[in-house]
Amino acid sequence: MTAAIHAGESVDRTTGALAAPIYQTATFAFESAQAKEDAVDASMEGSPDAYFYSRTSNPTNRVLEEKVAALEGAEDALACASGMGAISAVLFSQLTAGDHLVLSDNLFVITEILINQTLRPLGIEVTPVDISDLEAIRAAIRPNTRMIFTESITNPYMRFADLSAIAEISRDAGAKFVVDNTFFTPSLLKPLAFGADIVVHSATKYLSGHGDTVSGIVAGSAADMGLARIQMDALGAAASPFNSWLVARGVRTLPLRMRQHSANGHAIAEVLRDHPEVDWVRYPGLDTDAAHDVASKYMPNGFGGMISFRMTKGKPAMATFCESLELAGVAVSLGDLHTLAYPMPKRDFMVRLSVGCEDPDDLIADVTQALDKVAAL
Repeated sequence: MTAAIHAGESVDRTTGALAAPIYQTATFAFESAQAKEDAVDASMEGSPDAYFYSRTSNPTNRVLEEKVAALEGAEDALACASGMGAISAVLFSQLTAGDHLVLSDNLFVITEILINQTLRPLGIEVTPVDISDLEAIRAAIRPNTRMIFTESITNPYMRFADLSAIAEISRDAGAKFVVDNTFFTPSLLKPLAFGADIVVHSATKYLSGHGDTVSGIVAGSAADMGLARIQMDALGAAASPFNSWLVARGVRTLPLRMRQHSANGHAIAEVLRDHPEVDWVRYPGLDTDAAHDVASKYMPNGFGGMISFRMTKGKPAMATFCESLELAGVAVSLGDLHTLAYPMPKRDFMVRLSVGCEDPDDLIADVTQALDKVAAL
């Protein structure tokens, strides 16, 4: 909790302000031509605090980067315009034509589009695997494998990645191991501590936590972050200082929020599991879940607020349940204080529920009444 509040921040030396200032500027002035040249040269080599133009680096963004690096146990971090900006910066900084990428066969749909429609045509070889199947990962490794990429728990089918085991496979292959940890955040899981090389987040979600900004974060070694910064700059994926300020504000309460998300998520998952209208539920905190044993090795502080489930009556049940909820918005995204329900007709009419921080009794009552309406179909 202390690092979430204090890391990356200090009293402003000019004004004494406790809150980090928003440096809403495009460019920075220098005392001399040589100082300008030095800053530009350092920035072009990936330096995080050689400020000359806010597309490359900005002091407000740096506050967020230092805060997240401290929470992840990383040497450095990089703020980007979105989660996809963060993923793009990593992929383009680490892979080139002729390289081979092993990745989960169940990923955020826009990540899949980036890989299939952009990376493959550039000559990067791709092998999707069930990331929960270690033998399948081993079998997919080739001499030119340069990266294994997965989400810590896959979106939306909730398959858990055995991080230490995959990290060992990656090391043996001489490949980078990259983990998208958006669903759990460093409050519940720190992939770098279990052998991952790079961790990415859509900071739009839990890190921000308030549904009011779009942002992305990468964390890892200083060398890898320097490479990612150069690509972020070239791709035009720079974070807005105001958005970084909003995310940093959200991160200060991250541990508190993740406790409530986890408690509420577990309570709602139990209600769903025990209801006759529900066909199946996927939530790693349930002792009946296929991922529970592996997830329990890594997550002593809770299992987050993300649940996927399907009801026995398929499409009409999916629609009725989502439309009957009174506390939850029917919306994309996740990680808000506000509960969000995402119907997925193209995924066998399942529902992805991002359980918020409302009073648990209120959430249970709301989910129960929605299920009662499904039962009446």
